[in-house]
Amino acid sequence: MLEPSHNDELPVIPAKRYFTIGEVSELCSVKPHVLRYWEQEFPQLKPVKRRGNRRYYQRQDVLLIRQIRSLLYEQGYTIGGARQRMTDGHENADEIQYANLIKQMIVELEDVLKVLQS
Repeated sequence: MLEPSHNDELPVIPAKRYFTIGEVSELCSVKPHVLRYWEQEFPQLKPVKRRGNRRYYQRQDVLLIRQIRSLLYEQGYTIGGARQRMTDGHENADEIQYANLIKQMIVELEDVLKVLQS
């Protein structure tokens, strides 16, 4: 598992519509039971539930989980502090989410460039 200070080294989010809890666990370096716990603690995190109560996360959920992970593991917030930061600082949360999305797009474009150059 990655150390908390290595959030930039998380894997690239694939271009998919839905992700299982196992896939999100790998993409965010967080165990599935932690993801289920965070669903209870952060009202913004609401994955789609289908047959058999299976969770399906969308890209925005993965970005939100990475943001929560950053607040807790890198910036040292408690669960309550991170929750308050996310509810009070919507503008800041949106900025972080957009910055993560832009980083993701840059990585994907660099990969496309490598393929085109070879």
